Amino acid sequence: MKRMAGLGTADSRGDEAPSNPLLGFACAGAMVCIWTGFIVFSRDGALSGLTPYDLAALRFGVSGLLLLPFTFAWWPRHISLSRALLLSLFGPGMVYALFAYSGLALAPAAYGGVFSNGAMPIFTVIFTYLIVGIGPGWPAAAGIVLILMGSALLALFDLDHVGDLAWLGALFFLGSAAVLSFYTVGVRLWRVTPRQALAVICLPNALVYLPLWYLFLPSSLGQANADLILFQALYQGLGPAFLAVVLYALAVRHLGSAGTAGFSALVPASATLLAIPWLGEWPSAYQWAGVALVSLGLTLLLWRRRPGG
Repeated sequence: MKRMAGLGTADSRGDEAPSNPLLGFACAGAMVCIWTGFIVFSRDGALSGLTPYDLAALRFGVSGLLLLPFTFAWWPRHISLSRALLLSLFGPGMVYALFAYSGLALAPAAYGGVFSNGAMPIFTVIFTYLIVGIGPGWPAAAGIVLILMGSALLALFDLDHVGDLAWLGALFFLGSAAVLSFYTVGVRLWRVTPRQALAVICLPNALVYLPLWYLFLPSSLGQANADLILFQALYQGLGPAFLAVVLYALAVRHLGSAGTAGFSALVPASATLLAIPWLGEWPSAYQWAGVALVSLGLTLLLWRRRPGG
């Protein structure tokens, strides 16, 4: 266990550069912008008639094609095939995407920010403790409590006002948070570089998911507006599926898994604000309170990650 906690395993050869917190913060900030757009634009795509399965197909169709020439060269050969497959399955691949897109088809953008991105630090702390044996300090524990309180506000008082299936959307968001949190810990533990992260995520998920989507899953792509399809294909394939994977891996390397996951709690506020002009979704008082508590929880989680923390 101590050997894992030090990250000094035989898997970690070839890593590389010393930690650069400034680069980590820059990457995490850019990642927040992409994730904010992901929530709002994906919600827009679902409301415009595309199925969650169509959005995932556009995501992996573009990113898989983009990574086709590079996957073999960038494959992380310093880790076992089973670990690479775990990262592919539990990273921002088809499981995560289907959870997230299904949630956004059922619940407002503010819910995506709170229940998906807001829950990520909690799951990351849990997985870090279970896998590495490192528990949270008191600032992180206090931040987790605030995030739970913000989520509870929505779950207990607001679900009745946002549709009969919003509770199911919230569960999908929690599933997406758990999936991506496991990936966060794996990237840090096994020293996976940004290029290697792209290699294990994009093309493998495209090869598995696209045939399943074409043969078995419901689609409305043939009836959708061409401009909508083009916008969603470019944003989903280049933004969250490509650039965000690189930024995420860089942020994890330079800030750590808990610090990077903590940045995800910025997304509730930014997505809620962007959803007002883009989607016309005005948050309720409970949603604003939940977003505020989750964002305050982020502050405590980042306090834990400052130099010397």
